[in-house]
Amino acid sequence: MEYPKIDFLYLSEEDMIAAGVKDMKGCVEAMEEMFKLMKIGDYRMGGANGNSHGCMVMFPESSPFPEMPVDGPDRRFMAMPAYLGGKFDMAGMKWYGSNVENKEKGLPRSILMLTLNDKDTGAPLAYMSANILSAYRTGAVPGVGFKTFAKEDATTIGIVGPGVMSKTALAAAMAVRPSLKTVKVKGRGQESLNKFIDFVKEEYPGVDVYAVETIEEAVRDSDIVSVSTSSPTGDPELYPYIAEEWIKPGAIIESTAALRFDDDFVINRARTVTDNIKLYEAWEEEMKPNAYNTIPIPAVKVEDLIAEGKMTSDQIDDLGDVLLGKIPVHRKEDEIIIYSVGGMPTEDVAWGTMVYRNALEKGIGTKLNLWNTPQMMV
Repeated sequence: MEYPKIDFLYLSEEDMIAAGVKDMKGCVEAMEEMFKLMKIGDYRMGGANGNSHGCMVMFPESSPFPEMPVDGPDRRFMAMPAYLGGKFDMAGMKWYGSNVENKEKGLPRSILMLTLNDKDTGAPLAYMSANILSAYRTGAVPGVGFKTFAKEDATTIGIVGPGVMSKTALAAAMAVRPSLKTVKVKGRGQESLNKFIDFVKEEYPGVDVYAVETIEEAVRDSDIVSVSTSSPTGDPELYPYIAEEWIKPGAIIESTAALRFDDDFVINRARTVTDNIKLYEAWEEEMKPNAYNTIPIPAVKVEDLIAEGKMTSDQIDDLGDVLLGKIPVHRKEDEIIIYSVGGMPTEDVAWGTMVYRNALEKGIGTKLNLWNTPQMMV
């Protein structure tokens, strides 16, 4: 870039696809590298602690201002900034608005965009469609866990919640464990189940896929379980529940959403692994007491139990420590791993940077001009 002129690259959803945003194997590898960089501290996220998930704008239940949005399912705006070092060496921010009523307009629930910025000047480098990018990085993070912990000869995966996130988590599982031959899926609506089953048949011919009636059926005999289903927060008794006796020895259970286990199992026999322990510590600090009532991911419950003195911090492991060889992949034979995935803007910056560089190399996208010379110097 030749300052003071600033040009940046705009990438539409079609451009992102052409630039390789759906390369799940590459995305999993990018997430692995990101975890290692985060573990050594070569990153920053929002907030004074550098580990905030982001800043969320929520709306009141009612408002005296007729033009102001009011609260509703998934009704929010959110900014998720981050810097990631290493081979990425990039700053950026994902910004999105979310409203479940979007579906009535033929739109996805959330509409996401990612901006990449020069780390020194703050100048925009790229502005890109981020719905597919976010979905793939969200699936790739579970994929790193499956690649690290799942049995090498895993044959069966249970899916709870047949939505977009489950499709990309399945894509990651298939990329890292091609031995998978059976997909069981539990959903609430027949239409979403049918769409998911049709998707699996089209994408993975030869794989046996079928719907089950209960979470128990999805979990029993599964080597991998992936849970991504929406649930009202506030009362943990309403969160989806998995009993210890349903779980196959040696299985990994991954959750990007609400999930509940018995405390005795979590405290005494399960192994809890996080995608970034500092994120959960930040949530515990920001949401205490009873952070699990607001953020229903299993590792948040563990942080609550630690705060109550019922567990200790050495009972929760961080994936980055495993990837760097600081702690063993398995602490005991046939252990059951509960892997919590919280979602972080470093993931968007990591995969967005790789797709952006692919686009530059392939001449994909539209160059836009911010200015040739700034008219006001602040």
